Amino acid sequence: MAERMSHAARMDRLRDKQAISRPRNSALKRKERQRRETRLVQLLKAGQMPYTPAILTWLSERLGKSGAAITAEDVQAYLAKAGQ
Repeated sequence: MAERMSHAARMDRLRDKQAISRPRNSALKRKERQRRETRLVQLLKAGQMPYTPAILTWLSERLGKSGAAITAEDVQAYLAKAGQ
């Protein structure tokens, strides 16, 4: 059987691994957010109301409104701002 590690040693190891992986994961997440933004803006331009729940959730986050409160005018205003 393997020798047991102390709690402090395990926590030190965990903290070190997290410090290494955080910058790498942050860069990957940043790229994925940009890809998602591009993909959803294209879906907004191609589609019309009512949008799918995934699009409404993303759009409500961007607009600061609930999905039920989003109107076609809000979408057009967001697309105009996003196109700049």
